[in-house]
Amino acid sequence: MTHRTTITLDDEIFAFLNHVAGNNRSAYINELLKQERHNFLKKTLIQANQEEAEDTDYQEELQMWEATLSDGLTND
Repeated sequence: MTHRTTITLDDEIFAFLNHVAGNNRSAYINELLKQERHNFLKKTLIQANQEEAEDTDYQEELQMWEATLSDGLTND
């Protein structure tokens, strides 16, 4: 599904867009936004991992569960 939208650009930015995007400005803007979404999700994931690593209560809980990983399993 696609959606149409109207945006307002400064003259300089509009000229740049026309220069780099050629005849398909929508595809160019779509690609930019996909990359930005990827960067945003990556940054959010890194931040969540850092918060998790700094959470001492959570880390202690992980250590307790770590001991149960091989319960009942042989080293075959």
